Amino acid sequence: MTQVSGAILAGGLSRRMGGGDKAFMLLAGRPLLEHVVERLGDQVVAWVVVSSGEVEGFRSRGLRVLQDERPGRQGPLAGVEAALKHCATPWLLTVAVDLPFLPRNLVAMLLAAATDGVPVVATDAEGRAHPVVALWPVGLLPQLSQALDAGERSLNLFLERVPHQRCLFPAAPDGQADPFFNINTPEDRVLAESLVLAER
Repeated sequence: MTQVSGAILAGGLSRRMGGGDKAFMLLAGRPLLEHVVERLGDQVVAWVVVSSGEVEGFRSRGLRVLQDERPGRQGPLAGVEAALKHCATPWLLTVAVDLPFLPRNLVAMLLAAATDGVPVVATDAEGRAHPVVALWPVGLLPQLSQALDAGERSLNLFLERVPHQRCLFPAAPDGQADPFFNINTPEDRVLAESLVLAER
């Protein structure tokens, strides 16, 4: 775990939620960001938030904030680049701010599947890859920056062109939330709130 830093990607526009900063949307009385930090906070040596918008809300919570260095909200691939540029460990974990049920053994599982110089992508029990939940070797930065310079914006397309590993996570036990459930709509938020309350 001492080899891994973490980055929470929080640069989306939250259009399906009606706009606003999803990171500070309340879920069971707490900002969504706090659920993610609590879930993963002790799995890495340090956290940063990567945002293309307002940063004071993150800083007031004691979190280091990086802003996308590329103009025009170029998506999560640009967020990974910004975090890799400031990563002081051999590996960087990325997650999205709208994933409040991530596995508590996420980093351990990804590290166990890691090969030097190759990203490791979380994959759910049904075989779907979740490229925003991934372990990135810092040595991949030049190749990632080159892809962005060439106009690439998609994590999926980038990963199709570079060698990578997949790490399969088991399904959640009955009665527990899907670890990769993400909140995109008001309906998702209602469901997530019921799942949080059921865990208490």
